[in-house]
Amino acid sequence: MLLHQQFVRIAKQYEKKLAIIDRTLDRRVTYKRALIGALILLKKFQKYAPGFIGIMLPNSAGSVLSILGTLMSGRIPVMINYSTGAAMNCEFAQKKCAFKTIITSKALLAKINCPHVDGMIYLEDIMKSVTLLDKMKAILTIGLPVERLLKRIHRGNENDTLLILFTSGSEKDPKAVQLTHRNIFSNYESLLKAYSFSPDDIFLANLPYFHVFGQTANLWVPLIVGMTIVTYANPLDFKTICDIVREENVTLMAGTPTFFWGYLRNSKPGDFKSARILLSGADKCPDALREEFMKKHNKVLLEAYGTTETSPAITVNTLEYNRPGSVGRPIVGVKIRVENYETSEECKVGEIGKILVKGDNVMKGYFDDFEQTSLSIRHGWYDTGDMGYMDTDGYLWHVGRLKRFLKIGGEMVSLIKVEDVLEHLLPVDVECCVVEVPDALRGSRIIAAVTQQIDEKAILQKMSTQLPKIAIPSKFIVLSEMPKTGSGKIDFRTITERVRDIIQIT
Repeated sequence: MLLHQQFVRIAKQYEKKLAIIDRTLDRRVTYKRALIGALILLKKFQKYAPGFIGIMLPNSAGSVLSILGTLMSGRIPVMINYSTGAAMNCEFAQKKCAFKTIITSKALLAKINCPHVDGMIYLEDIMKSVTLLDKMKAILTIGLPVERLLKRIHRGNENDTLLILFTSGSEKDPKAVQLTHRNIFSNYESLLKAYSFSPDDIFLANLPYFHVFGQTANLWVPLIVGMTIVTYANPLDFKTICDIVREENVTLMAGTPTFFWGYLRNSKPGDFKSARILLSGADKCPDALREEFMKKHNKVLLEAYGTTETSPAITVNTLEYNRPGSVGRPIVGVKIRVENYETSEECKVGEIGKILVKGDNVMKGYFDDFEQTSLSIRHGWYDTGDMGYMDTDGYLWHVGRLKRFLKIGGEMVSLIKVEDVLEHLLPVDVECCVVEVPDALRGSRIIAAVTQQIDEKAILQKMSTQLPKIAIPSKFIVLSEMPKTGSGKIDFRTITERVRDIIQIT
């Protein structure tokens, strides 16, 4: 199944239905108009060199049509993160994937204060160049029967690369992940069985398209089903998002815990009345967040687990099968193996080990990085680098990245476990992140970063009743805010660097 071709079939089937409600630019686009727009961009993009085309656009009708037009023209979108270091990210992507053209917007660059990068083409200029003849040709083309229309756009096969996404870089330099049409379509098929999506659903597209969660949940799943997508460029505009959910009767919504905290605090009872599925992913969902959402909105916040390399879904909780605290059960078609990180033997039920995944959702590989691909995928099993365990009912419990485990005094300490304990002791509006810093005597010691001054003595006393002595933070550092990646995940790399700098100074 080629996803852009499936969009054409859906667009022909639901011509008069709204495909995109663009709340950033206040536009409403039917499937017919979306198809016309994508075909116009197809012709424009055919003028550029074959291969990769960078796309750096916020969620909008323009970004949806640009991705579709790129694929229809036979090019491959390389999605670029504009949330931090946009110019640097553009140059990194161009060098890594050996391409020049980047589709972006003047409005975006002005908003994020990003300079022009060689190779940038502005969507505003492309749209100004569209003639009446361009429009008439596209209108005549969509009048063709579906099979004839499909012959006018790029074909290929399901194992072709659909797009390039970069890993978050929260721990080290980003890697270029190649996802195929089959990868994301397999995720769609599995998620459809878990959540019974229908064309009547309205999906809020608040997650950036440079992130895999946004690509699958906020773009391809809705387009393949024939839903309406409600796009909004800034997921951190919490109050506006709550208004949009209420006003557009959104039924499906996905986000990170960071985003959901913002929506919780800026919403009024009734704002989420229309929502039937609220899905949290990318970071651990705190118990307090689930409980407060239930108390304020009488809505279950479901937690799922995935990675960029798995398109992304691996496990999900559903309304029928939900075990709060776990990340759910494997989706249909996906196998999970938990193995001992030292012996590689399969772990018993309840035993913590490395999480490996096998299925059609596993990426093609890292672009131009055979060595890293070979290290990450062995005999079809993708090593997530995460640690967890399976319970007796088949639910997966995620306990953190392997890199977030420390060996202190010969014992393994989970920084995630320390954070879990600390989170329950801190006021609800205080964020925390636990990091490791070098120590001359013990090799490592634990530092807790928090966003407000706290009663350290009282907190440490309570922590000592729940954790071994070696797992107790030796110091608290106050940061004005907790750095996050563009997708809303905690940026461990930046936090660790800041904490280590502060420790050196003091």
